[in-house]
Amino acid sequence: MEVLPTSSPVFMVHRREPEFIAPSKPTPHEFKYLSDIDDRRGHRFRFPAIFFYPNKNDASNMTSTCKRGDPVDVIRKALAKVLVFYYPLAGRLREAPGDKLIVECTGEGIMFIEADADVCLNRLGGGDALKPPFPCLEELLYVPPGYQDFLNSPLLFIQVTRLICGGFIFGVQFNHTIFGGPGLGRFMIALGEIIRGEASPSIPPAWKRHILNARDPPQVTFAHREYDATMSDNNNSLPLLIPQDIDYHYFFFTRKEEGALREQLPVHLQACSAFELLTACLWRCRTVALGSDPKARVRVVMAVDTRWKIDPPLPAGYYGNTMVYPAAVSTTEKLSHNPLGFAVDLVKKAKNEVNGEYIRSTADLMATKGRPIISTEGTYFVSDVRKTPDEKIDLGWGKELYGGCAIDKQCATLWMSSFYMSYRNNKGDEGILVPVGLPRLAMSKFVLEIESMTMIKPSVQDPKTSQLTSLIYRKSAL
Repeated sequence: MEVLPTSSPVFMVHRREPEFIAPSKPTPHEFKYLSDIDDRRGHRFRFPAIFFYPNKNDASNMTSTCKRGDPVDVIRKALAKVLVFYYPLAGRLREAPGDKLIVECTGEGIMFIEADADVCLNRLGGGDALKPPFPCLEELLYVPPGYQDFLNSPLLFIQVTRLICGGFIFGVQFNHTIFGGPGLGRFMIALGEIIRGEASPSIPPAWKRHILNARDPPQVTFAHREYDATMSDNNNSLPLLIPQDIDYHYFFFTRKEEGALREQLPVHLQACSAFELLTACLWRCRTVALGSDPKARVRVVMAVDTRWKIDPPLPAGYYGNTMVYPAAVSTTEKLSHNPLGFAVDLVKKAKNEVNGEYIRSTADLMATKGRPIISTEGTYFVSDVRKTPDEKIDLGWGKELYGGCAIDKQCATLWMSSFYMSYRNNKGDEGILVPVGLPRLAMSKFVLEIESMTMIKPSVQDPKTSQLTSLIYRKSAL
């Protein structure tokens, strides 16, 4: 196995006093309802994301139209300008009757924090390409005391941290009811355009949240097994475990592993996507490793974007939530004892069920069933956060070295979730990097299952020294 270098540098971050950045011009004072997809209970938290940028003095990394300057000052001024167009983000979230959420466009602004850290980007990468979890994350994503309340607080908390190498880190925590990852990406692209001298975003932002409201009358037309909290007849749900009980490993799947998995599929499933293939493999191996009751039902819940499936189409600048979460369901016994193709078929069918009607059915379910959250019972959650190079965010200093989820190994739900990230190691191998969290004993079994599924024989069985070409991080080394 190739074990990538691990590093957990301890560094100091000095933060200035937080400040509010308001739109640079007057904006309307109005009330804007969120959609029934936006304000589901499962979105009522702040989602962290982080972006790492290289040395600003390296001319090869500079956008030609961007003048050299302090990234903190440049970004601070650009935020005030871009908020003129995204002015709801400068408002505050209020609660209306019927458990509905409304943005009051007050123009109070987002919260901005200027900071400096005594560390270089190459130390954060530990000698390899940047990848989460990142050390001292709580120092790079900060919410001041007094702003923990979900309502009546800023919708964006942004910290820009200078590094001693000349690079910088853009950390953001955003209210997930306002947008998800794609919406944040649209906002960041617009910010980059303003930084690079454009007068306005190339794609004007569009609110239009009413498009994804429940119908009148509501029509729940799908089973929505992702919200079914009564899957188990005999109380055989998987236990909720605290992070201290969990080992966190990273697995790196290259084309070699993908090819080995595809060879196990029947002809009619050979054309499945890498996401479907990997999801089926991980779900099956995880289920075997946990050793649940054979009759217990388990599910894998997938984040699927419906933006391009809605008819009539959403406006190009729509930045609200458009994700739905279909679930594939099986008993432990069937999933564990059947070939990989069984799991792939279940995953494909659940994912292919998603269309424009599915998101409308989800909105109707939210409005009529008390805005339920995704059930954790027997659940494994996966989300594909890979991005193509064209979707990277250029803030004037070139595209980010890493941009995406700010994964924290202390997250209480990380053991239930995996994010698929594009990754290239220092040998130039490209593939998909996947974090997996499991109880320690189950993790050892999981590694052996993965080795068996990819048909790569380990020289020893200890996960710390296995010859599997996937990468594995021990929690103790993080």
